Amino acid sequence: MLLAELARVSREVADTSARSRKTALLAEVFAAAPPEEAGLVISYLAGRLPQGRPGIGRRALAQDAAPAREPTLTVLDVDGAVTALAAATGTGSQAERRRIIGTLLGAATEEEQAFLRGLLSGEVRQGALDAVALEGVAAAARVPAAGLRRAVMLDGSLPRVAQAVLARGAGALGEFTLRVGQPVQPMLANTAGSLAEALEALGPCAIEEKLDGIRVQVHREGHDVRVYTRSLDEITDRLPEVAELARALEGERFILDGEVIGLAPDGRPVPFQDIASRVGSRVDVAAARRTLPVVPYFFDVLASGEDVLLDLPVRERYATLAALVPEHARVRRLVVEDPAAQAAEAEEFRAETLRRGHEGVMVKALDSSYAAGRRGKHWLKVKPVHTLDLVVLAAEWGHGRRTGLLSNLHLGARAADGTYTMLGKTFKGLTDEMLRRQTDVLRALATSDDGFTVRVRPELVVEIAYDGLQRSPRYPAGVALRFARVLRHRPDKTAAEADTVDAVLAAHAR
Repeated sequence: MLLAELARVSREVADTSARSRKTALLAEVFAAAPPEEAGLVISYLAGRLPQGRPGIGRRALAQDAAPAREPTLTVLDVDGAVTALAAATGTGSQAERRRIIGTLLGAATEEEQAFLRGLLSGEVRQGALDAVALEGVAAAARVPAAGLRRAVMLDGSLPRVAQAVLARGAGALGEFTLRVGQPVQPMLANTAGSLAEALEALGPCAIEEKLDGIRVQVHREGHDVRVYTRSLDEITDRLPEVAELARALEGERFILDGEVIGLAPDGRPVPFQDIASRVGSRVDVAAARRTLPVVPYFFDVLASGEDVLLDLPVRERYATLAALVPEHARVRRLVVEDPAAQAAEAEEFRAETLRRGHEGVMVKALDSSYAAGRRGKHWLKVKPVHTLDLVVLAAEWGHGRRTGLLSNLHLGARAADGTYTMLGKTFKGLTDEMLRRQTDVLRALATSDDGFTVRVRPELVVEIAYDGLQRSPRYPAGVALRFARVLRHRPDKTAAEADTVDAVLAAHAR
């Protein structure tokens, strides 16, 4: 299939706000794709590369390449080029990667170039992410969306399942079942503004400590234990403590869902980036373990023995979990059968969780099943929301749908000497109207533009929501914002009224 078809559909999907129209456009191209290419087509239109992010810099993507006059580039050509990019390592690899990208862009038309730049940078922003892509596959293959969704959650790959149903129809759905050793997409949570809001929405529920660590899914079949991340990558060898605990449990066949954290000598959790660094350590796992041992805590069980538990309610799954996993390895929780009568008890549990150093609570409806791979309404997370008024120091030109717009904002707080100290970047939370408005404002404030980043006079103030701070040697204050997103522009405030670095650090002092 020609890449031009995908570029066209991506543009048309971006130009429509109607979900039904997006689905119809995707279904049309999915149905037309050769079966052996369907997985690639679906991945690309969901904004993903099967090989993962290639780690390409903006300069490489921005290199000039005269566009082709006629479309000849195929999705298989692109897949081959991305595979070559992933293989280019070691001495001379940077030049080789630039050559591969230049050749690829030179074979693409202007519209294909825009699509490729978005795909390679991870910024395909046409609204055709997994949920809409799944609906498009269901329409193209004429299979029930619910059945397709369940197959994807059990297999972990929409392209793989889609390729099967597009080739063999609804009968292929039965091929995808829960299997120990095959990671399952984890159930995700929506956000509630407050604990009271969550209790009102869910009724009888369980409130659990929300740990700020690495989500893990642990599979055991006899002596064989496998540990997977939220993204379904296997990390068994990096977490021997988790495998040891799993082998020590009495059950010999199960799938557990949980979180891995580290604890400081005072019993409080260590920062997330420390855990991420430990889990990412591949070279000397024994030394990493001595430096920072990790502790797993489990909150759900998906299978036990020959029983598949996905469709059982939370209260029944937890009873199985409690029989399988000792209390010290289970997430601390409170059962709230009567939210009105137990409101004060629930609030005290939340407050105690924060005092213990955790990031918030999870609230789960007691009668809810495990909706793997979905951000359902039956799990709600409640976390303190921090906000800051920060100054825009620079902005990066966008890609894909944001081409021609200043998107990724460099955010600074006021320093004691009157300058501004950068605390991070974000392009999240910006509506199309906000992007257009801030592009006009920032271009008027520009002091330099190297084609990638526009430096500006520190005058535009933005209100930023964020989840906390993490240590970062990249920034002068030694910290960076976690999960920063723009709430609104603040034209009513001057830069002199922005928050200070000292105030930010003091607010998060432990």
